[in-house]
Amino acid sequence: MPNYLTKHKILILGASGFIGNALYKELYPYFRTFGTYHTPNNFYENNHQFFHYNLEEDDVVEILEVTKPTIIISSLRGDFHYQTLAHEHINDYLKVNKETKIIFLSSANAFDGYSKYPSYEFDKTLSESIYGHFKIKIENMLLRLPKKQVVIARLPMVMGPQSPRIKEIKELLEENAPLEVFPNIIMNVTTDAKVTQQIHYIINRNKYGIFHLGSLDLVHHDDFIKEIAERLTNKPPVYKMVFTTNEDRYLAVLPKFNKLPKHLQVTSNEVLDALLQ
Repeated sequence: MPNYLTKHKILILGASGFIGNALYKELYPYFRTFGTYHTPNNFYENNHQFFHYNLEEDDVVEILEVTKPTIIISSLRGDFHYQTLAHEHINDYLKVNKETKIIFLSSANAFDGYSKYPSYEFDKTLSESIYGHFKIKIENMLLRLPKKQVVIARLPMVMGPQSPRIKEIKELLEENAPLEVFPNIIMNVTTDAKVTQQIHYIINRNKYGIFHLGSLDLVHHDDFIKEIAERLTNKPPVYKMVFTTNEDRYLAVLPKFNKLPKHLQVTSNEVLDALLQ
């Protein structure tokens, strides 16, 4: 049985997804932790810590009022319009419940309108993608709340041994199908395990503000994917080179002002090693 060490009650929105589920597994031994799921599943239906939540039909406030969390972690996926409505309702809830904090999992795509430099915590956001625009809209909404109520955690590409991307790479290698690589994209990376440890630390230390939770170093997308592929198979992989620009383009969120302790930092080589244990 979990041994709750603090008064925190945590609600993870999207706890059946890749990152949300990793967060649930990390946090539930230490905190009273609830989660939402979308697709019917016997495990979640029989677990009284989980609530069915259909983004397009259900009101998130009903779950908030039942669970009364001190921390809301948003790792929702789905239609951006309905996600925006849900976060508007969460925002209204936080205005009234001033002891509750939100940890919003954002993305490096909040900066995909910039291409010549990596991005740091307090750089101005700018996006050319619908996904990036959506993340910025939610960030801006939440950042108008009292600062101690908000954590914005911007993530680069997140992978894990059981992540959808690794599974896809393995399937493509098995079929001898081409892997798409982007030679001109310079990025940083992380793992689901490292993100969950970092979020756990942020909760324990009652941190707030903007955090960039990527590796300290940068890699080219093609080099990184090729390294994974070549460690996973003895056969020569097939690659499809995708050039979105003629010049190198950065899509990286580097920590500079809100660095976490050294044991919570990660390098791209450590990410590779963790993926291919």
